[in-house]
Parts: sequence; C-alpha cells; structure tokens
Amino acid sequence: MAHLASVRHKLLAESHLAVIAANVSCGAPRDGAHKGPRAIIDSGIFADIQSKLGLRTTIEDVLKSPLEPVKNTDLAVEGMKRARDVSESTRLVSEHVYRHAQQGRFVLTLGGDHSIGIGTLTGMSKAIRERDPSGELAVLWIDAHADINTPQTSESGRIHGMPVAFASGLAQPSSEGFFGWIEECHLIDLRRFVYIGLRDIDEAEQVTIAKRGIKAFTMNDVRQLGIKKVMDLALGHIGAKNPIHVSFDIDSLDPTYASSTGFPVASGLSLEEGMHISERLSDSGNLVSMDLVEINPYIATSELETTINSGKMVIQKALGL
Repeated sequence: MAHLASVRHKLLAESHLAVIAANVSCGAPRDGAHKGPRAIIDSGIFADIQSKLGLRTTIEDVLKSPLEPVKNTDLAVEGMKRARDVSESTRLVSEHVYRHAQQGRFVLTLGGDHSIGIGTLTGMSKAIRERDPSGELAVLWIDAHADINTPQTSESGRIHGMPVAFASGLAQPSSEGFFGWIEECHLIDLRRFVYIGLRDIDEAEQVTIAKRGIKAFTMNDVRQLGIKKVMDLALGHIGAKNPIHVSFDIDSLDPTYASSTGFPVASGLSLEEGMHISERLSDSGNLVSMDLVEINPYIATSELETTINSGKMVIQKALGL
C-alpha cells in the first residue's frame, strides 16, 4: 500500500503533513461545526500518524477566534447569508492551503462547515497550476449533498451549499465585492470532478449536474455497482496522472457511523465504503490534499465519539495507514 511518506508524486516535494483547522461555521445555519477540527485534533490522531509514518506534522488554525454565531438579524446579500463572513474566512482558508501546497506538502483541512471547500479547492487549484503549468486538479466530492447551488438557485441562502459553484466559477462574486478574491487561476475544471454518495440533491442542482455533464454517483449507483466499481469508474474519469483533492463530508456516511453532523441523511455509505474510497485514493499515488468536514460536537453528543472515530479512520486510510 502506498502512503504519504513514500509517495513520489511530483507535487509532494516534502514528507510534511500540513493540518489546517478551518474553524468555521458561518456558512451553515447551525453553530458548532467550528469545533469539529479541535475534536479531531484532540483525539490524538496526528501524534499516531507522525509516529507511524515518520512525517513532520504542523497544525494551524485559520481563525484566531471563532466568528459570532448565527443571529436572527443575519440578512442575506444577493441571496447569500453571512456573505461577508464566509468570503473572508474562505479567503483565509485558500491562502493557508495555497501556501502549504505550493511548497509541495500534503494538505489536510479539517472543517468546519463545507463552505470551507471554496477555500480548499481554490487554494489547491492555484498551487497546482503554479507548480505544473500543464497540470489540473482533479476533485472527488464525497457527500450526501451536491453543494453546487448558486446564490440564485439556493433555497436557503446558506453558502455551505454553494462551494462547488464558487470554486468552479458557476457562482460569481457579488456586486458588493464578496468572493471577489476568487480569480481565474483559482478555479477548478468540472470535467475532472466526481461526486460519490449523493442522495439529497436540490432540483436546481440536478439540472446543473446534467447540463454540465458532471460525473455523479448516487447512493443508488453505489448499491447497484458496488463501491469498488464506482471507484474504478471515478478514477478512470479523472485520469491516471492528475493530482487529486478529496473533499469528504462526514454526512456522506450513514448516520449509524456519523450522526454528529448538521444534515445527516439516511442510507449513506458504510464506514467500510468510506475507508475504501480513501484507501483507493492513497493507493493511486496522486492524492495531494483532503478535507474532512461537518463534524459538529453540538449535535448528537452521545454519538460524537463514534463520529470522530469514523472521521479518523477515513483520514488514516487516505494517508496510507
């Protein structure tokens, strides 16, 4: 099995794991996801990884202090709630990710709500292009939700449902300048993008996925084809040479394994299937970055340990343990 310490991908110049704690919850309607990164870190996973893989590991927080919780006075700007906060926090995430990725380090970003994907995808995409002008970032989005609404199509106005749209250029900066920091060099190409685990998709998102020809595997596909075949098809679609970023929302797993999250959806991936995804990505030798998002210690507190352990196992497999 390949692991980070031995991978020879040209974009991993260092045996260095950069862990970014994206302690952000302003993109979601419920507070608490900003505590997810610390819950994972405090589990001791990184001391274990450093010991077993011999990796230099650094951990840094994106925000020195959390943003104020969601308030009833939170007004929408052009269909987006808390646009100022999310734009600023994701810009910081993007800068943190870019700085480490540009130096050839493996970047693991812990969320936080899934709005942080705006930052991780844009930061990685920019770094990949600078390190290899002919290179393009491939993305696997493991999630119950498609997160590809635009401010115009979103029913909730919550930006944790829009990261794919902003990172791909489908959603544009607001007239007030929010998300104006996203430039062409930041954008991902949806032709090298794959969904796995979808089962709660808005009608407008279904239209976008079909119109853009985005490769998407629903849970029905997983059940019919099996996760091994799904991964064969997913990896075949993105190509054998492209560096890969995986954004893993804990709600992609069935609530049996991860109920401490804001929007659990029944009939999800088993923990074994989630681990298989991570293991296949590790074995590909092309995995250069990862998100694990949406663990919320304020929700289903009696099941928090189970949820954290599921997240740990997914991370460990991605790193080759």
